[in-house]
Amino acid sequence: MKNTNYSVKKYQSYWVLFFALLLCGSMNAKVDNYIGATAQVGEWTLMPSGSTYSPSLGVTGGLGFQYELQAGRAYRPTRFLFDIGVGASGGMTSYRQSSNQTVTLYNQFDTEGDQFDYVYNVNNRRDRYNDVAVQVPLMVGMQHKRFYFLAGVKVYAHIWTKTKSTASIETYGSYVYGGGEGGATYIGSTGQSDLRNVPDQQFFTNVQKSGGVKTNFNLDLDLSLEIGARLGTILYDVGYDVPKRKIEYRLAAFVDYGLLDLHTKGNQKALITPTTYENNPDKGPRSMVDNLVMNDVMSTSGFASKVNNLMVGLKFTILFQMPEEGKCVICSDSYTSSVRNYGRSRRGMQYEE
Repeated sequence: MKNTNYSVKKYQSYWVLFFALLLCGSMNAKVDNYIGATAQVGEWTLMPSGSTYSPSLGVTGGLGFQYELQAGRAYRPTRFLFDIGVGASGGMTSYRQSSNQTVTLYNQFDTEGDQFDYVYNVNNRRDRYNDVAVQVPLMVGMQHKRFYFLAGVKVYAHIWTKTKSTASIETYGSYVYGGGEGGATYIGSTGQSDLRNVPDQQFFTNVQKSGGVKTNFNLDLDLSLEIGARLGTILYDVGYDVPKRKIEYRLAAFVDYGLLDLHTKGNQKALITPTTYENNPDKGPRSMVDNLVMNDVMSTSGFASKVNNLMVGLKFTILFQMPEEGKCVICSDSYTSSVRNYGRSRRGMQYEE
């Protein structure tokens, strides 16, 4: 029991010493305040987990306002940094279909009563996402001479997101022919068994389709890292006559990685088609392709278990030092104290006399 109490007291002493050192350091530190603006540009990727799709590729850019606190010993090249701000970012990123996809309407009948399968072959599909978000960074870091780094988190609130899906679609008929011993059948995938490029039967070779809707991404929390350098001439001499920089310019590389699932799991089909083959002139000669509906892949069933955000790029920052409180030569408090002390000494002298 005595040993336990001793250990507790020992750790309490360590904590008291630690906070005492922090207090002493903060009392000796010189604190400067800056406000400024940021501009960034880079590459935007959405990374799906457990998906047949590869990560998307795109571009992003943004503008923001920033407050920064710098603290450190006077005339020392190493300083502590604390940043907070608000900004807006926008970007475009897209998924590309890795292989052709097919949708088949089985056991259909053409105008002559022959049985066949009506096939949609989807080529060169691309799903694009345009997004605008508000970002709030909270970062801490260090600055040593010319180089600096910041690390922390950024909250992304997506306020506007729109999708656009495009593809080239071919339709054809895959016919079943009887033959062979025992009435065996086969479905030919090439040659005479596939009827292609017959517009009268609604078999088309290259139909360009597109679709898009407004959607939304979930609130995201990103880990953020920024590493860069201060630009321009930097003086390390000490003294009151040495000019101090009031404006800071920085250029850095940054990376933001999302911790949360960006997308909401959906149950849509990537391509919604008519349920049966109808070559009815009253419905139009292209009813089998004109009535197609394309949904973006992130809203489809089983697209991914999770989608993480990733941004990598360059960031430019300009900071303006806020005015410092002036140092008074003769302050009212010190002047009053001096007068009081002088009066007391005079009264003391009179008393001694």
